[in-house]
Order: sequence, then structure tokens, then C-alpha cells
Amino acid sequence: MCRLQKLSAELLRKQRLSNTSISFYFLILYDGAKELAQSESNSSILYDEAKELPQSESNSSKYEISPENKEIGEKLSEIGSRLDYPLLTKELANEIKILWEDAAIQETYSHGNILQVPDCAQYFMENLERLSEVDYVPTKDDVLNARVRTTGVVEIQFSPVGENRKSGEVYRLYDVGGQRNERRKWIHLFEGVTAVIFCAAISEYDQMAFEDEKKNRMMDTKELFEWVLNQACFEKTSFMLFLNKFDIFEKKVQKVPLSVCEWFKDYQPMASGKQEVEHAYEFVKKKFEELYFQSSKPDRVDRVFKIYRTTALDQKLVKKTFKLVDETLRRRNLIEAGLL
Repeated sequence: MCRLQKLSAELLRKQRLSNTSISFYFLILYDGAKELAQSESNSSILYDEAKELPQSESNSSKYEISPENKEIGEKLSEIGSRLDYPLLTKELANEIKILWEDAAIQETYSHGNILQVPDCAQYFMENLERLSEVDYVPTKDDVLNARVRTTGVVEIQFSPVGENRKSGEVYRLYDVGGQRNERRKWIHLFEGVTAVIFCAAISEYDQMAFEDEKKNRMMDTKELFEWVLNQACFEKTSFMLFLNKFDIFEKKVQKVPLSVCEWFKDYQPMASGKQEVEHAYEFVKKKFEELYFQSSKPDRVDRVFKIYRTTALDQKLVKKTFKLVDETLRRRNLIEAGLL
């Protein structure tokens, strides 16, 4: 598993974009996609992992690359290990597509929760032909599906109701690294903040933490949320909990039981299909609500606390959510000013 972790770390390193500049984000997508930052590096890692998995699987044949694709696999594996990538030509894109469709690669990809494969991998694999166009220009979906690991503190200014609306204030959003080794860098910066938006990826209940392959990501999120709630600098701060990646959650929860996570071990399925998805979501939501009230001292229970279901890729939903956050904070300000 050490090799898998090393390969995963390499993938994340190659996918790291700019810390602050959205223009550089586009530049990476334009050049990086052609240099396979999002595509062939994923293919090469899946290829290497497919070779690794048979050592621990009894039915190793399903991880064996077909003979006609092994040469392509070795080529992409070598490219994926470079610091500089070649441009994503039509020929290279076709080779990646061939390897992606190999049964062993697909079987390996099904272990993505263990192997730290980014959830955006399939999106870029399915768009290889477009990404390899000579005149390729990234779309909004390309940008939204690109992944970058936050390091340090990144400041973003935005208005939930649009820059040209007089009724909308400009917010300063500080994006911080949630990883364990990042927390000490930002907690001291939040004296006097208006609100904390805590993003929890609810689809990661069956995945392991990047820093510790034995630590469940949801358990890590639980501990971080509890830790943040008890920080002195957030004594009067409003909390907005975004239960994110619902789009992935609603597909996964019908295949992978919530009970695989220690925090959710008491979950009992009640139905199937959409009813089960809603039942599972409400269970997770209740767990976070209970944690909030259990972790909040008596003098802090009057803090504003709201939970929102979000899908980061759904632009309309995110815009609507931030408008609700905006209205909530405005109302809180009016109450504190004695106007309501």
C-alpha cells in the first residue's frame, strides 16, 4: 500500500495549481490538460496500481492489463513519472482512451476510494477528445472539475448577489487547508470573523485520509468540526455547514452502506432508491446537528447554525445557497443592532 500512497501523493503534487490566481487556474487547464495533468497522469497511476493490486487480491487476473495494451501502459506510466508532460495530442489521447477502457483499469478505478484517485478522473477521461483539440479552451465545467489541494490561506472576494447589485456586500472568503498539517497555519487568523463555512464531503464516508491511510475521512472531518466549534475565536461566530458532494453521495450510498464508517455504524437502511438516499442524508445531517450541540458550550448555543445540502459542481445551487447565507447573516446583523 506504500507504493499506492506514493503514487497518489505524486498525482496530487502534479495536480497542484496556483494558490491565489484564477487566471493561472485557467492557464493550467489550458496547458496542463494537454500536458495530461488531469488525464494521462491519472491513467499512468491507475496502470501502476493495477500492477500492484494483484499482490493482495486472490482473483489477480482481473487486474492484468491485456497484452495488447501493456506497451501503452508502460509508455503512459513513464510519462506520468516526468516533471514535464508532452502536449495532449490526438494520438496520445487515443492511447489514453484505449488504456482507460481496459477492463483491468476499470476494475482498478472501482477501488478509487482506497487508492486516493480524484473523483474528477472520470470526467477528464470522458472528455479526452475535446481536451486534445488544438484550439481547446477550458469550459466552466472543466474549471469546476479541476482539483487543487489548498495549502495555507487563500483570500477570495465575492458577492452572493452579483458584483453590480447595490444590495450585495462584497464578502471576504478565506479558504484554508483542512489537512492536518495545515490547521496550525490558519486558526489564529480568524479573530472577529462573521461566519465560518464548514465544508464536509459527505461522500467520503468510505475513504481514507490522505495523510493517514488508516484514518477514515469522515471521522477526520468529525474531529475537525468538533475542534473548530470549540475554538475561543469562534465563541460568537455563526456556523454554516455545507454537506457537500451530494451528487456523489446519492450514487454511492445505494452501493456502499453508511455503516462502513465508525460514526455511522448504527445506521439502518429503511428503503431503496431516492427514499433511501434521503433517509441516509437526513441521518448524516442529524449526526452533525448532534455533534454541534454536544460540542457547543451553554453560552454558545445561541450562535446561528445552518446546514445546507450542496453540490459544488451545480452552479445554480451554489449561488442559491450563498444567497441564503447572505440573508441569514444580514438578519443576524439586524438583530444584533436591535432593528429586529
